[in-house]
Parts: sequence; structure tokens; C-alpha cells
Amino acid sequence: MTRVASTTPPEGAILPERHPLAPAVGTQIPSHFGHCFGCGQLHPTGLHLVAHAGTALDLTAEFTVTENHQGAPGLAHGGLLSLAFDEALGKLMWLIRSPAVTGRLETDFMKPVPIGTTLHISAQITGQVKRKVYTEAVGRLNGPDGDIAVRAAALFVIVPMSHFMSNAPADYLEYIKKSPELLAFVDPEFEINP
Repeated sequence: MTRVASTTPPEGAILPERHPLAPAVGTQIPSHFGHCFGCGQLHPTGLHLVAHAGTALDLTAEFTVTENHQGAPGLAHGGLLSLAFDEALGKLMWLIRSPAVTGRLETDFMKPVPIGTTLHISAQITGQVKRKVYTEAVGRLNGPDGDIAVRAAALFVIVPMSHFMSNAPADYLEYIKKSPELLAFVDPEFEINP
């Protein structure tokens, strides 16, 4: 079995430039798909995670744990918390305007996260080597200064937009055709043929 690359940036990694057309500081980073379980506001039982662009290569995000998100009675499911971090860390790609997929995600659970808790996530890009983007985040209970409950680090791999579009259902492609600003925001070079 081949070992996947670490989530720690290697020696020689650089910090990428924040894209000039990245979301403005403090603005909400849009959902890529309304029914996404992580960030989609249309998913009936999803996380409804909301993220805002930070001042550099960082963001803040939050979601509130509901009964739909529990594993053990009264507590958030660990896999669901991993999903929240995958979503928040993935949204960092909006700041460099590069579509990417998760190559590796490491999550450390430090405290239980009860139902009704709002988890506040602070995430940042820590380095880049070619197509590999390194990220890390912490999740705090009930406020940006609350106790740290979860830590995560991830490696993302930049891919062409066609990676996503070749598997997208027809209704999503129709949605994108009617909302080209969403696609252009991520990859202004990519076009969907009629």
C-alpha cells in the first residue's frame, strides 16, 4: 500500500497569492451547490455551514449541531464533524480560485460537541507545492474564543473544473448555465457548451 502524502507542507512550500478576485474580506463564500450536505442551504438535514472570507488566506465558518447530526445520543457524530472541516477547508480554494479535491483529511477530536452547540471554525492555507494545497483548521465551541473541540489538517489537489462537470447531473448543469457567475467565479476559463 502506498502512503498518501502528509498534510504538513514540505520544505520549500510557498504560500500562494490570494487571488485578486477572491471574495472580499468578511463576505460570505457562496455554496457551490444548494443541496450540498455540508454548505447547501437547501438540504433539509445538512450542516448549512456558512463561511466568510478572512483577510489573507483564511476564513471563518460555523454551523450548529442539530439532532440530525448526532452519533452518540446528544453528541455530534465524528464523521459529520470531519465533513464540516472538509467543507470549511475546501472553501479556502475560493481564496485562490482553484477548483480542488480532498487528497487527505486528518481530524483530531479533543472534546465532545453536544447538540445545540455552534462550532466556530478558523481555517487557513499553510502552503502550496504545484497542485498540492496544504490547509489546517481548529473548531471552537460556542464562539471564536471557546474551547478547542476539533483540529484538522488537509491536503487538497487542484484539478480542472471538468473533473466536477463530467459527473454533474443534468439539472445542475442547467443551473450553472443559468448562473454562469458561480462557475466563472471559480474558473473563468471554463465554459459549458450548450
